[in-house]
Amino acid sequence: MVVTVDKLTKTYIKIREKRAELLSEFKQQDAALSAQLDKIKQALLSHCKEHAVDSVRTSEGLFYRSVKQRYWTSDWESMNAFIMEHDVPHFYEKRLNQTNVKQFLEENPDLVPKGLNVDSEYTVAVRKK
Repeated sequence: MVVTVDKLTKTYIKIREKRAELLSEFKQQDAALSAQLDKIKQALLSHCKEHAVDSVRTSEGLFYRSVKQRYWTSDWESMNAFIMEHDVPHFYEKRLNQTNVKQFLEENPDLVPKGLNVDSEYTVAVRKK
């Protein structure tokens, strides 16, 4: 039995549409469950605050509260100056902006940073007619 590219394309689109449908259903159900969890978390946090405790052991398990901190800047120029002045480059994350690196390499094909690795692979895109 010979499978034609027409058949493969049709099957690909059918599977992709089914996945999109399932993903949409999942996202809706997950959002509802997430909202329920948020309400419960708030109730548990309120319990900790009202009773001045950080953890509670119940017959069903343990819950505890902790402080989560996030750091960011709204002034990159000043932050960069601070990092340089105090020699704290570890404030940065080690990752490359994919779009900017690609654009730089396209505009400067003769300038390739030492240590830069590139992984390329072919992909297939399928469009409905």
